[in-house]
Amino acid sequence: MTAGSEDILVQMDRQDPLAAKTAAFDVPAEQIYLDGNSLGCLPVAAKQRAREVVEQQWGQDLIKSWNLHQWIDLPFSAGEKIARLIGAAPGQTICCDSISVNIFKLLSAALMMQNERHVVLSQQGNFPTDLYMVQGLARQLGEDRCSLRLAADDDIASALTDDVAVLLLSHVNFRSGALYDMQAITEQAQARGILVIWDLAHSAGVVPVQLDACRADFAVGCGYKYLNGGPGAPAFLYVARRHQAQAAQPLSGWMGHMAPFDFDNAYQAAPGVAGFLTGTPPVISLSILDAALDVFADVDVAQLRQKSLALAGVFMQRVAQSPLLAELQLLSPVDEAQRGAQLAYRHPHAFAICQALIAHGVIADFRAPDILRVGFSPLFLRFADIGRSVDVLSRIMRDELWRDPAYAVRHKVT
Repeated sequence: MTAGSEDILVQMDRQDPLAAKTAAFDVPAEQIYLDGNSLGCLPVAAKQRAREVVEQQWGQDLIKSWNLHQWIDLPFSAGEKIARLIGAAPGQTICCDSISVNIFKLLSAALMMQNERHVVLSQQGNFPTDLYMVQGLARQLGEDRCSLRLAADDDIASALTDDVAVLLLSHVNFRSGALYDMQAITEQAQARGILVIWDLAHSAGVVPVQLDACRADFAVGCGYKYLNGGPGAPAFLYVARRHQAQAAQPLSGWMGHMAPFDFDNAYQAAPGVAGFLTGTPPVISLSILDAALDVFADVDVAQLRQKSLALAGVFMQRVAQSPLLAELQLLSPVDEAQRGAQLAYRHPHAFAICQALIAHGVIADFRAPDILRVGFSPLFLRFADIGRSVDVLSRIMRDELWRDPAYAVRHKVT
């Protein structure tokens, strides 16, 4: 009996220490959701919190809720829940804004700390918004204060030259799922006097991250992928305590003021990571994220990592064993220690295959130009789901359902 047989998958589900967590999510019936790396499923607690915030806290308690329900503290309370998942001691992580805005803040702060250097180094395969923020800052400051340099994804070390001010990297590549060695790269960069900003969008909540132990300088991440905070959920940022007295961000909004309710016309930044806040916190979305994070309260990140790799291993093995799927080319690293919680397969008709999967109840993902991407969120996926998803994929390829013209139409996706 192979490791992918249905009997063994059922047994793996029975032995899964995280099996009970599936009940904490409102997953649509008759759907297998393999896109949690793009948008996480809805936690039941988050749905309940949304109703409570709208109907009671806002609807009945109104402005009293800023104190009565601690709205004002949400950036910090949610931030500390994430801190546990990314290996950060208290007082270094807050939830606010989007990844793009937070990258702008951290880039600006880091460049101001590097007076004699101006190059921002990143990988060619980085998520575009990270690169766009560098380009935008370069237009604002001028190329003599900020310039973007790209290195091959697998050759970061040799690009760490003495003129580099900041290294901006995604911990997990959004297309391939390839995982960088955070500790090794951070040490190499810092040995050359380079500050490092890590983008944890595809690792927070599913890959063990030890920001403090790696002596990371800065980090950002989003709340709507593996953290399941809902579409457009607030992002988070991390500023190492040793940098907080020196790092200053340019978006000096009133919530980043040391005494916002004094309404002083002169800006004085709040001490610590609080100085990286800007405007009024988005209470409804931040409350939903805060509730979603409670699902992780009794879970160790090592458990999440172990299960996500096991789920991916089942998928990868079954694909490799099926002659019907021989045309799918694995883009992700085979070595599980070198990848995050997703697999990427290349096929010239990846888009149509993805649309056919969705039409048959398996929600996967497409990334241009030719990548079928599947994510393995360990809190709500079961091993039996993985077996069924590969069965559906095999039928689609066997019957060439992807040739249906309806699956070739690309709709606008935001």
